[in-house]
Amino acid sequence: MYQGGSLRQVQRKDGLTWLFRYRIDKGGRRVENTTLVGLVKDFPSESAAQREVDRLGLRLNINPNPASMNPTFAELALKYFAEEYGEDAEVPKANTTKAAVEHYLYEYLTPKWGKQTVGSIEPKAVRDWLKTIRKERNLAAPSIAKIKTLMSLVFQFGKMEKLCDNNPCKEFRVVAKSDYKAVIVTPEQAKTIIRLMKDPLHRVLVIVAVLTGLRASELAGLQWQCVDFANNRIVVNKRWALGEFGKPKTECSDASVSMGEALARVLSAWRQQTPYCQPTDFVFASFKSDGAVPLAMSCFVADHLRSAAIEAGVKIEKGRRFGLHNLRHSLSHWLVNKGKVEPKTVQSMLRHSKIQTTLDLYTQGDSDEMSTAQQLFADAVDCCGLEKPTQVM
Repeated sequence: MYQGGSLRQVQRKDGLTWLFRYRIDKGGRRVENTTLVGLVKDFPSESAAQREVDRLGLRLNINPNPASMNPTFAELALKYFAEEYGEDAEVPKANTTKAAVEHYLYEYLTPKWGKQTVGSIEPKAVRDWLKTIRKERNLAAPSIAKIKTLMSLVFQFGKMEKLCDNNPCKEFRVVAKSDYKAVIVTPEQAKTIIRLMKDPLHRVLVIVAVLTGLRASELAGLQWQCVDFANNRIVVNKRWALGEFGKPKTECSDASVSMGEALARVLSAWRQQTPYCQPTDFVFASFKSDGAVPLAMSCFVADHLRSAAIEAGVKIEKGRRFGLHNLRHSLSHWLVNKGKVEPKTVQSMLRHSKIQTTLDLYTQGDSDEMSTAQQLFADAVDCCGLEKPTQVM
């Protein structure tokens, strides 16, 4: 019988602590046993504590292997996650990927299907459940597609391990295309947003985001050693997520971004101004943390960028997403539609793995063209004068 175990908080000498509870056989009786997971201050939510339980392999210890063919979905999912995302996984996965998989497993799949044997799960039941949670939990089409894909991978793994012979997710299709349309920021609005940034750290951050289209995690992970003034480029070879460095989002993301004249002046002035200017220092270091970590991008968006965008005239409906990624969309939109830049060049600038993400054209992007294209947008935003250093608040 599969054991999921449970968590509870108890007061210990070091503080409030998570304990993992499960049952063991002792003298012919089933008795409760507990294992220390960690402090509540380190794992503030139960979901975070559950992830630590799986990182420590505690559920595997009490459920070493599915007992037979046709295990429960929870048993199979646990074994799949350990094989594909554990420390000994053949292909190491990024922490952000692990976190996303854990979220879908423990937030959606296991609560619904965990106690059912895999052989009893019918395609129609899965399809109807996906339709239900999309409405009840207001999930976008891509999220539903990811949940279905993950469930299918669990069954596919089970077939390979000869633990099941069915895959109900193969019997139907779901719509994966998103109806999301990004809020676009015009050059005039971007210029206003930049001027509204009173803190020079925030101002430089927005200028870099506007002119490069770097993702939030890439901006956070940017160090001065990545800013190559000699060759007019920014090397993007890592990102900062979940409190640590990780690999770029895709192989194509591991590349360089051109640094035009205006952007070079902005960054050069900022390096002279910031106290965190050593090669391994973060370009956008957190002053509150004495430069030990980068500025929290989500907090910056919530506290500064969103309100500045609204003041600048950007139409953001209540509840609609808006963040640094919108500046990435805006750069691409303007360059292709207003700047008349070759789509392949824009693809290279944004480091998309597929031209379809930008436009269905195939030509080779050129570094000089990318610098020229960036300068076009810099001129439209009117960055001249914005790069002058101001006093740190």
